[in-house]
Amino acid sequence: MSVSHTYRQFANAPDKVDITGAQMVLVMKLTGFCWNVYDGRLRQEELADFQKERALLQLPSLLDFSGYVLFFPSLFAGPSFDFVDYRRWIETTMFEIPPGSDPKTAPRTRKQRKIPRSGTPAAFKAITGLIWILLFLKFSAWYNTSLVLSDSYMQYSFPRRIWILEMLGFSTRMKYYGVWYLTEGACILSGLGYRGIDAETGRVQWNRLENVNPWGIETAQNTRAYLENWNKNTNHWLRNYMYLRVTPKGKKPGFRASLATFITSAFWHGFYPGYYLSFLLAAFLQTVAKNFRRYVRPFFLTPDGQRPTQYKKHYDILSYLVTQAAFCFTTAPFVLLTLPSSLLVWSRVYFYAVIGTAASMAFFASPAKPWLIKRLNARNENTMMQRQQHHQQQQTFGLKEPKIEHPLMGLPSDPGQEFDDAVKEIREEVELRRKRGASVSMPTGQDMKAAVEGKLGRKL
Repeated sequence: MSVSHTYRQFANAPDKVDITGAQMVLVMKLTGFCWNVYDGRLRQEELADFQKERALLQLPSLLDFSGYVLFFPSLFAGPSFDFVDYRRWIETTMFEIPPGSDPKTAPRTRKQRKIPRSGTPAAFKAITGLIWILLFLKFSAWYNTSLVLSDSYMQYSFPRRIWILEMLGFSTRMKYYGVWYLTEGACILSGLGYRGIDAETGRVQWNRLENVNPWGIETAQNTRAYLENWNKNTNHWLRNYMYLRVTPKGKKPGFRASLATFITSAFWHGFYPGYYLSFLLAAFLQTVAKNFRRYVRPFFLTPDGQRPTQYKKHYDILSYLVTQAAFCFTTAPFVLLTLPSSLLVWSRVYFYAVIGTAASMAFFASPAKPWLIKRLNARNENTMMQRQQHHQQQQTFGLKEPKIEHPLMGLPSDPGQEFDDAVKEIREEVELRRKRGASVSMPTGQDMKAAVEGKLGRKL
């Protein structure tokens, strides 16, 4: 893959066939597979939950391995997925009704097939993908790299130049929206996109391999929402096989883990300097966003953190504008690729995101951070004192606080016990079906979540 990236960079021939996309998908699959095999050699008590779900205790056959690596619907542009999902697909255990579910809720299938009907959702994804590609062809004629690199770009006002950067990023994202919608539709048509039945609506979910959420990206109010909705399966790969792997046991991932993950992502994309500028700045942006969310956002919520204050809407609008403006600046080198072009465009908008990020880092490294923490603690203490005074007044006048019989905040009085009971019922049903000769296994991961939600009758 690195050799192909190097050749692509120096050849600079857009008219040639580029195979690096397929190689990038193969790297995700093969590295994830190796980690799954490694986890299968460890003791269960040493593994986290996500490792237990994906660990391979035995090596698959050569045919199964080849089918997984060369799975055609996602071969050239993704999405990537782990071998356990592929194995459950070829064994059709993915489509079994979770224990505890009503057999009447089983999705419709054709004749003796076990894969539910998927033609309609697959066609919807394909049509939507084609629409995104047509929009890309139209918008890319208006907003492209030639515009931001030309002298005419400087004739616009500063806000207009930022808007053009935003539209350049949006028109570029349309290309990826279209391609990923098409490949996701192909995976849905094969059945691999099946994710069970929604506990509330009773409808079949086909978002197991969803790779992008355009609405979530274009309306993101923070870096986490922006990144989580973009290239989701690559994010899962980076999180499970880089971010969490470089973090020592017993410790929480920090800035070093984020930086290592972003650098790995840049190296995986290729060797254009623009990739490294984008991902390096994104690592700092993520750290700054965490600090704002942790030490500034609580001031716009009630002290218990459950309800917004009257000023929360202003915070949301400002955070949306800042997030979108920061990322259109950050992702510009990802589109421009070369170092001179990237620095030229950044200089034409006065490096505003770099300056803002550096100022924010300095702010939270200064005494301002302890001051914010002190203010938050004082705010919470005042609320606790008011509650204690109210409770004392109730006791002084002989009044009893009303006993709340209904769930608080939509939760039962003992949510942990309710969850354990649901899991126990599912386990008992699995054992009963095994005694009757059925080949069924205890659900894990998302399947377990769906089964518990079916038992509880609500989302977790």
